[in-house]
Amino acid sequence: MNYRAIRAIYLFEMARTWRTLLQSIVSPVVSTSLYFVVFGAAIGSRITEVEGVSYGTFIVPGLVMLSVLTQSISNASFGIYFPKFVGTIYEILSAPISYLEIVIGYVGAAATKSIVLGLIILATAGLFVPLHIQHPVWMLTFLVLTAVTFSLFGFIIGIWADGFEKLQMIPMLVVTPLTFLGGSFYSVNMLPSGWRTITLLNPVVYLISGFRWSFYEIADVSVGLSLGMTAGFLIACMVIVAWIFRTGYRLKN
Repeated sequence: MNYRAIRAIYLFEMARTWRTLLQSIVSPVVSTSLYFVVFGAAIGSRITEVEGVSYGTFIVPGLVMLSVLTQSISNASFGIYFPKFVGTIYEILSAPISYLEIVIGYVGAAATKSIVLGLIILATAGLFVPLHIQHPVWMLTFLVLTAVTFSLFGFIIGIWADGFEKLQMIPMLVVTPLTFLGGSFYSVNMLPSGWRTITLLNPVVYLISGFRWSFYEIADVSVGLSLGMTAGFLIACMVIVAWIFRTGYRLKN
């Protein structure tokens, strides 16, 4: 394993965060705070509790997941797309480093940035409502798994995209709507039975449910199923990335 190469890619991608601090950290934190203020104040005044938890406290895990999902995809997709756009990807592919080391460097940096952002948002939410994490180890487990999984997914999008429009298309038109409809601001159990069945087809439901369980021990689906769905999506992304590097899909041509 060429740890020096992994470190070089990782530090280069992390340095981009500090160069774009306003966009990478400040903007998502402010946006999430606005969501919290608007939904917590406007809806929270009408919905006092959800399954025994105050509404403002209930939506915190969903807001953290919303930011982690979108930022993981955005960081990883842009991180690999930009070298393709400027042509420096060929220098990386011709360097004496393996495909695994390239993936670890880019995905590791994107996941790290998303995890740090998620923890900052969690600390910010603590200024608005009292928070108590029942299972901190499981909370970190779901946070890391989600960040790594969707960073891999973003890495795939960055390789697939051949323009900036495609780079934003799937996150904006697919991932963000699925996150909003995945129980970020409500419990799936509050829906009528028909809509609940349809909602359970949304994979994001399982991520948010497992993450929320680590806070309040309430979940829309079983924790084991949430963990299994997350791990299954992670494995699927790993298989696709392995196929991309084996075939050179949109990398060598």
